[in-house]
Amino acid sequence: MNTNPRQILLLEELRTRKSATVEQLAETLGVTLQTVRRDVQRLAEQGLLSRFHGGVRLPSSTVENIAHNQRESLNSAGKTRIARAVAQAVPNHCSLILNIGTTTEAIAKALLRHQGLRVITNNLNVAAILCANPDCEVIVAGGVVRTRDRGIVGEAAVDFIRQFRVDIAIIGISGIEDDGTLRDFDYREVKVAQTIVEHAREVWLAADHSKFNRPAMVQLASLDQIDRLFTDEHPPEPFPTLLANADVQLVVATD
Repeated sequence: MNTNPRQILLLEELRTRKSATVEQLAETLGVTLQTVRRDVQRLAEQGLLSRFHGGVRLPSSTVENIAHNQRESLNSAGKTRIARAVAQAVPNHCSLILNIGTTTEAIAKALLRHQGLRVITNNLNVAAILCANPDCEVIVAGGVVRTRDRGIVGEAAVDFIRQFRVDIAIIGISGIEDDGTLRDFDYREVKVAQTIVEHAREVWLAADHSKFNRPAMVQLASLDQIDRLFTDEHPPEPFPTLLANADVQLVVATD
């Protein structure tokens, strides 16, 4: 099920408010109560929000991410803008690592016209996308394939990544907390991502605005390990200060 623009606005309003009544959402969005109730029902079925007596809120779990197909539709326009900005910054004839995530999959699509790339990935979706580029060599990590998103995790993937040192690692993340830590949900995925960060000359983080202040259980890295952050909106405080202190180049993809 795709998330339409009105439903995305509803989710954005909940990110701002943390929780809201159906009446508040209807007034803010300028639609009927019936429309909001229908949207709430559909978004709840997708696991994108939680209902409670008197209102709705965003899921607050720190231990489980939402499903891959739901993440694909969530803020897809922002991810597309990020992907274009990343692709414009990636030079031809370089080596890359792309990790697991719907944002990195969007980036793979944006790289289809690049020349002379050598791409290592633990994401079978990224590999399938970039195989359509005849001028790109794709190297896939070994390990355990997660059926829910075709990500490859585990010690075998870690050992495989350790063989390489690439020009640029492009990583996605589930959450960036206000202490500057980058967090995700699966410790096995995090172990691979940490190895990716360690084996790249530059590390680029691609994260849409919904990732700021989003909690997750496992620490992957901190902002001072990142060289560039690509996002779709200017981040809220305290993130501009944290980015400046960590000497991270911020790229806001506005078109």
